[in-house]
Amino acid sequence: MNPPVALTIAGTDSGGAAGTAADLATFAALGVHGACVITAVTAQDTTGVSDIHAVPIATVEAQLHAVFDDLPVAAVKTGMLGSAAAVELVACLCAGRPLVVDPVLVATSGAVLGGEDVRRAYLDHLLPVATVVTPNLDEALALAGHDGSPEELARELAGLKPAVIVTGGDPEATGTCTDWLAEPGRPPIPLTHPAVPTKNDHGTGCTYSSALAAHLAHGGTLREAAERAAAYVTRQLTRSQHWTLGRGRGPIAHLNT
Repeated sequence: MNPPVALTIAGTDSGGAAGTAADLATFAALGVHGACVITAVTAQDTTGVSDIHAVPIATVEAQLHAVFDDLPVAAVKTGMLGSAAAVELVACLCAGRPLVVDPVLVATSGAVLGGEDVRRAYLDHLLPVATVVTPNLDEALALAGHDGSPEELARELAGLKPAVIVTGGDPEATGTCTDWLAEPGRPPIPLTHPAVPTKNDHGTGCTYSSALAAHLAHGGTLREAAERAAAYVTRQLTRSQHWTLGRGRGPIAHLNT
Protein backbone atom coordinates (compact mmCIF):
# COMPACT_ATOMS: atom_id res chain seq x y z
CA MET A 1 0.00 0.00 0.00
CA ASN A 2 1.43 3.38 -0.98
CA PRO A 3 2.35 5.89 1.72
CA PRO A 4 0.87 9.38 1.55
CA VAL A 5 3.05 12.00 -0.12
CA ALA A 6 3.99 15.34 1.42
CA LEU A 7 5.94 18.11 -0.27
CA THR A 8 8.29 20.56 1.41
CA ILE A 9 9.07 23.85 -0.32
CA ALA A 10 12.03 25.32 1.53
CA GLY A 11 15.73 26.08 1.65
CA THR A 12 18.60 23.76 2.49
CA ASP A 13 20.60 23.71 5.72
CA SER A 14 24.19 22.56 5.28
CA GLY A 15 24.28 21.64 8.98
CA GLY A 16 21.39 19.20 8.52
CA ALA A 17 19.23 20.56 11.35
CA ALA A 18 16.59 22.69 9.63
CA GLY A 19 15.05 23.33 6.22
CA THR A 20 14.53 20.46 3.82
CA ALA A 21 16.86 18.22 5.86
CA ALA A 22 14.54 18.45 8.87
CA ASP A 23 11.39 18.20 6.76
CA LEU A 24 12.34 15.08 4.82
CA ALA A 25 13.64 13.32 7.94
CA THR A 26 10.40 14.12 9.76
CA PHE A 27 8.25 12.93 6.87
CA ALA A 28 10.13 9.62 6.78
CA ALA A 29 9.90 9.15 10.55
CA LEU A 30 6.13 9.64 10.40
CA GLY A 31 5.46 7.27 7.51
CA VAL A 32 5.17 9.79 4.68
CA HIS A 33 7.03 9.86 1.37
CA GLY A 34 8.70 13.24 1.12
CA ALA A 35 9.19 15.29 -2.03
CA CYS A 36 11.07 18.58 -2.02
CA VAL A 37 11.31 21.86 -3.91
CA ILE A 38 14.43 23.86 -3.11
CA THR A 39 13.99 27.64 -2.92
CA ALA A 40 17.48 28.55 -1.67
CA VAL A 41 20.82 26.98 -0.82
CA THR A 42 22.21 28.24 2.46
CA ALA A 43 25.61 27.98 4.10
CA GLN A 44 24.74 27.62 7.76
CA ASP A 45 25.70 25.81 10.92
CA THR A 46 24.63 25.86 14.54
CA THR A 47 26.02 29.40 14.97
CA GLY A 48 24.20 31.08 12.09
CA VAL A 49 23.69 31.62 8.37
CA SER A 50 26.76 32.84 6.46
CA ASP A 51 25.49 32.78 2.87
CA ILE A 52 22.22 32.39 0.93
CA HIS A 53 21.93 31.57 -2.78
CA ALA A 54 18.38 31.96 -4.05
CA VAL A 55 17.27 29.43 -6.65
CA PRO A 56 15.98 31.18 -9.80
CA ILE A 57 12.20 31.52 -9.71
CA ALA A 58 11.84 29.63 -13.00
CA THR A 59 13.67 26.67 -11.46
CA VAL A 60 11.43 26.78 -8.39
CA GLU A 61 8.41 26.72 -10.70
CA ALA A 62 9.85 23.82 -12.73
CA GLN A 63 10.39 21.81 -9.55
CA LEU A 64 6.80 22.42 -8.44
CA HIS A 65 5.40 21.28 -11.78
CA ALA A 66 7.66 18.20 -11.74
CA VAL A 67 6.25 17.12 -8.38
CA PHE A 68 2.60 17.99 -8.95
CA ASP A 69 2.52 16.45 -12.43
CA ASP A 70 3.82 13.11 -11.17
CA LEU A 71 2.97 12.49 -7.50
CA PRO A 72 -0.32 12.49 -5.54
CA VAL A 73 0.62 15.16 -3.03
CA ALA A 74 -1.58 14.92 0.06
CA ALA A 75 -0.09 17.89 1.91
CA VAL A 76 2.32 20.75 1.23
CA LYS A 77 4.56 22.44 3.78
CA THR A 78 6.44 25.68 3.13
CA GLY A 79 9.53 26.90 4.95
CA MET A 80 11.99 29.53 3.79
CA LEU A 81 10.70 31.01 0.53
CA GLY A 82 13.08 33.96 0.50
CA SER A 83 11.44 36.34 -1.98
CA ALA A 84 8.06 37.89 -2.63
CA ALA A 85 8.06 36.29 -6.09
CA ALA A 86 8.51 32.83 -4.58
CA VAL A 87 5.73 33.46 -2.06
CA GLU A 88 3.33 34.53 -4.84
CA LEU A 89 4.29 31.56 -7.01
CA VAL A 90 3.67 29.08 -4.20
CA ALA A 91 0.34 30.73 -3.39
CA CYS A 92 -0.73 30.39 -7.03
CA LEU A 93 0.33 26.77 -7.55
CA CYS A 94 -0.59 25.40 -4.13
CA ALA A 95 -4.00 27.03 -3.64
CA GLY A 96 -6.67 24.41 -3.04
CA ARG A 97 -4.26 21.87 -1.53
CA PRO A 98 -3.78 21.11 2.18
CA LEU A 99 -1.10 23.72 2.89
CA VAL A 100 0.94 24.25 6.06
CA VAL A 101 2.82 27.57 6.05
CA ASP A 102 5.79 27.99 8.36
CA PRO A 103 6.44 31.72 7.84
CA VAL A 104 10.24 31.68 8.02
CA LEU A 105 11.32 35.30 8.23
CA VAL A 106 14.09 35.16 10.84
CA ALA A 107 16.42 32.24 11.61
CA THR A 108 16.96 30.98 15.17
CA SER A 109 20.38 32.67 14.98
CA GLY A 110 18.75 36.03 14.15
CA ALA A 111 19.61 36.04 10.43
CA VAL A 112 16.92 37.82 8.39
CA LEU A 113 15.50 35.44 5.78
CA GLY A 114 12.76 37.69 4.40
CA GLY A 115 12.22 41.46 4.30
CA GLU A 116 9.13 43.66 4.31
CA ASP A 117 8.20 42.69 0.74
CA VAL A 118 8.19 39.03 1.74
CA ARG A 119 6.08 39.76 4.83
CA ARG A 120 3.54 41.61 2.70
CA ALA A 121 3.45 38.77 0.17
CA TYR A 122 2.68 36.30 2.96
CA LEU A 123 -0.19 38.47 4.19
CA ASP A 124 -1.61 39.32 0.77
CA HIS A 125 -1.11 36.06 -1.12
CA LEU A 126 -0.06 32.98 0.86
CA LEU A 127 -1.92 33.13 4.17
CA PRO A 128 -5.34 33.57 2.49
CA VAL A 129 -4.91 30.24 0.64
CA ALA A 130 -3.19 28.33 3.48
CA THR A 131 -4.84 25.63 5.55
CA VAL A 132 -2.83 26.55 8.63
CA VAL A 133 0.07 28.88 9.42
CA THR A 134 2.49 28.00 12.24
CA PRO A 135 4.41 31.07 13.44
CA ASN A 136 6.36 31.19 16.66
CA LEU A 137 5.73 34.29 18.74
CA ASP A 138 8.43 36.37 17.01
CA GLU A 139 7.06 35.43 13.58
CA ALA A 140 3.49 36.16 14.66
CA LEU A 141 4.57 39.59 15.89
CA ALA A 142 6.35 40.24 12.59
CA LEU A 143 3.32 39.21 10.54
CA ALA A 144 0.90 41.25 12.63
CA GLY A 145 3.21 44.26 12.75
CA HIS A 146 2.46 45.03 16.40
CA ASP A 147 2.71 43.60 19.91
CA GLY A 148 0.16 41.25 21.38
CA SER A 149 -0.26 38.06 23.34
CA PRO A 150 -0.02 34.71 21.51
CA GLU A 151 -3.79 34.28 21.93
CA GLU A 152 -4.53 37.73 20.49
CA LEU A 153 -2.15 37.26 17.57
CA ALA A 154 -3.61 33.84 16.74
CA ARG A 155 -7.11 35.33 16.64
CA GLU A 156 -6.02 38.26 14.47
CA LEU A 157 -4.07 36.20 11.93
CA ALA A 158 -6.94 33.71 11.65
CA GLY A 159 -8.97 36.65 10.34
CA LEU A 160 -6.91 36.34 7.13
CA LYS A 161 -8.67 32.96 6.51
CA PRO A 162 -6.16 30.29 7.55
CA ALA A 163 -6.18 28.44 10.83
CA VAL A 164 -3.27 29.63 12.98
CA ILE A 165 -1.10 27.87 15.53
CA VAL A 166 1.16 30.26 17.42
CA THR A 167 3.73 27.87 18.85
CA GLY A 168 4.96 28.38 22.38
CA GLY A 169 8.36 26.75 22.58
CA ASP A 170 10.87 28.33 24.95
CA PRO A 171 14.39 26.83 25.21
CA GLU A 172 14.63 27.88 28.86
CA ALA A 173 11.12 26.80 29.89
CA THR A 174 10.30 24.15 32.44
CA GLY A 175 6.97 22.48 33.10
CA THR A 176 4.66 23.11 30.16
CA CYS A 177 4.39 25.38 27.14
CA THR A 178 1.27 26.40 25.28
CA ASP A 179 0.45 26.61 21.59
CA TRP A 180 -2.59 28.69 20.62
CA LEU A 181 -4.81 27.22 17.88
CA ALA A 182 -7.27 29.60 16.23
CA GLU A 183 -9.60 28.59 13.42
CA PRO A 184 -11.50 31.23 11.46
CA GLY A 185 -14.65 32.29 13.29
CA ARG A 186 -13.77 30.38 16.45
CA PRO A 187 -12.08 31.51 19.68
CA PRO A 188 -8.46 30.41 20.11
CA ILE A 189 -7.87 27.32 22.23
CA PRO A 190 -4.72 26.48 24.21
CA LEU A 191 -2.84 23.27 23.46
CA THR A 192 -0.38 22.48 26.23
CA HIS A 193 2.55 20.09 26.08
CA PRO A 194 5.66 19.41 28.16
CA ALA A 195 8.50 21.90 27.92
CA VAL A 196 12.00 20.58 27.24
CA PRO A 197 14.70 22.96 28.50
CA THR A 198 17.50 22.60 25.97
CA LYS A 199 19.83 24.60 23.76
CA ASN A 200 19.60 21.91 21.08
CA ASP A 201 16.59 23.39 19.34
CA HIS A 202 17.86 24.31 15.86
CA GLY A 203 15.24 23.09 13.38
CA THR A 204 12.38 22.87 15.87
CA GLY A 205 9.98 25.05 13.87
CA CYS A 206 10.67 23.16 10.65
CA THR A 207 10.21 19.85 12.44
CA TYR A 208 6.90 20.91 13.99
CA SER A 209 5.39 22.21 10.75
CA SER A 210 6.53 19.19 8.74
CA ALA A 211 5.15 16.83 11.42
CA LEU A 212 1.87 18.73 11.23
CA ALA A 213 1.83 18.31 7.43
CA ALA A 214 2.64 14.61 7.77
CA HIS A 215 -0.27 13.98 10.12
CA LEU A 216 -2.61 15.97 7.86
CA ALA A 217 -1.40 13.84 4.93
CA HIS A 218 -2.43 10.77 6.96
CA GLY A 219 -5.94 12.23 7.21
CA GLY A 220 -5.92 13.59 10.75
CA THR A 221 -8.01 16.56 11.81
CA LEU A 222 -6.18 19.81 12.41
CA ARG A 223 -6.34 19.51 16.20
CA GLU A 224 -5.24 15.87 16.11
CA ALA A 225 -2.37 16.74 13.78
CA ALA A 226 -1.33 19.68 15.98
CA GLU A 227 -1.29 17.61 19.15
CA ARG A 228 0.61 14.76 17.51
CA ALA A 229 3.12 17.14 15.95
CA ALA A 230 3.78 18.74 19.35
CA ALA A 231 4.23 15.31 20.92
CA TYR A 232 6.72 14.35 18.21
CA VAL A 233 8.74 17.55 18.71
CA THR A 234 8.76 17.03 22.47
CA ARG A 235 10.06 13.48 22.00
CA GLN A 236 12.78 14.58 19.58
CA LEU A 237 13.91 17.51 21.77
CA THR A 238 14.19 15.08 24.67
CA ARG A 239 16.39 12.79 22.57
CA SER A 240 18.82 15.58 21.67
CA GLN A 241 18.56 17.46 24.98
CA HIS A 242 22.11 16.70 26.10
CA TRP A 243 23.89 16.41 22.76
CA THR A 244 27.05 18.44 22.19
CA LEU A 245 26.93 18.78 18.41
CA GLY A 246 28.17 22.09 17.00
CA ARG A 247 29.39 25.33 18.58
CA GLY A 248 26.00 27.06 18.80
CA ARG A 249 22.38 26.01 19.22
CA GLY A 250 22.56 22.32 18.45
CA PRO A 251 20.13 20.37 16.26
CA ILE A 252 16.87 18.81 17.33
CA ALA A 253 17.11 15.04 16.91
CA HIS A 254 15.75 13.41 13.80
CA LEU A 255 16.70 9.91 14.91
CA ASN A 256 14.13 7.32 15.94
CA THR A 257 16.44 5.67 18.47
